[in-house]
Amino acid sequence: MGSHINHDQTMTFNKHVNVYWQETKYEWLKSIRNPAFALPAVTFPGLFYVFFGVLMNGHNPQAATYLLCTYGVFGVMGPALFSFGAGLAIERGQGWLDIKSASPMPGGAQVISRLFVSMGFSILILLSLGGLAASLTDISLTLSQVGVLSVILVLGGLPFCLLGLTLGLSLKAQSAPVVINMVYLPMSFLSGLWIPIAMLPEFLQSFAEFLPPYHLSQLALKVVGLDAGGSVANHILILGLFSGIFYVFAVLASRKKAN
Repeated sequence: MGSHINHDQTMTFNKHVNVYWQETKYEWLKSIRNPAFALPAVTFPGLFYVFFGVLMNGHNPQAATYLLCTYGVFGVMGPALFSFGAGLAIERGQGWLDIKSASPMPGGAQVISRLFVSMGFSILILLSLGGLAASLTDISLTLSQVGVLSVILVLGGLPFCLLGLTLGLSLKAQSAPVVINMVYLPMSFLSGLWIPIAMLPEFLQSFAEFLPPYHLSQLALKVVGLDAGGSVANHILILGLFSGIFYVFAVLASRKKAN
């Protein structure tokens, strides 16, 4: 009797895993085949890095290293915000979310699949930035630094996935891309991702501490010894707080949509 129950549980678990895998697979294929999403997501951080981190820094390895970290943050934010935000809003406007909700597919599959797709794009972006940095600059990072930096940046996309989820559940399909760009680009600049935070006016430097990209960039910069100070625990705590706030907003937006 016990073995029969365990077998049924194993079958149920395998079915759930297969559903999540299939949803992630087709979400990835849909995203990678969409040039309006895939090309800007992968190429823009690299283009920005070449312009600001290579051409304008006077072959300064320290500046190139600093901007590699901050443009890494800028890069992982894009797929998180647009996959969850614009992509979800468009599918919601087309009625796809209603169809999926009416199907036997687990409700979490839509969110988890987009999370993995966002992480996949983050890895592609980091590989692109790393290749540009290695071939065009004189930066020197150890293998352990590269590994820790990559883990921080890929996992650090979670708060922005939750922010994107909130926006995707709240915005209309027509306005979502514009609104998300209005959030994404100013927040990136004000967090010191485009130019070193020390080059911004003092009041903007203080304001940056209230923005999640700033704290993720400080964690990344701490790996290479170029951060502005503050403990690792403090930065992680603030990012966790933002994640919790965005999660609550996402739940509220989901309930409002359901009503």
